[in-house]
Amino acid sequence: MAIRYNLWLDPDNTAQHRAVEADLERYFMERFADYPHIRLFGADPYDYDAPFNRLYDVLMARAAEYCERTWHYVASPEQLNRCFFRAVGRSTKFVRD
Repeated sequence: MAIRYNLWLDPDNTAQHRAVEADLERYFMERFADYPHIRLFGADPYDYDAPFNRLYDVLMARAAEYCERTWHYVASPEQLNRCFFRAVGRSTKFVRD
């Protein structure tokens, strides 16, 4: 399998990586606005049908497509995950049980 992630192919291009990550964080914040308040992890954090877990999977896929389409940039899974959880931390849409 070929390496595709821009972060790995050009690690010294920190300006581009930071710009893409900032935009991904904004992207996630905007997507969260489309949903009512979401409960974080109920009794079972590994319940893959829980709303938070379904939202995570869907938004990861959409964000990866958005990034490639808008930036012509292939974000690594770690970048997507980090930006997603930064946005969760800043958002008022999430409620803890």
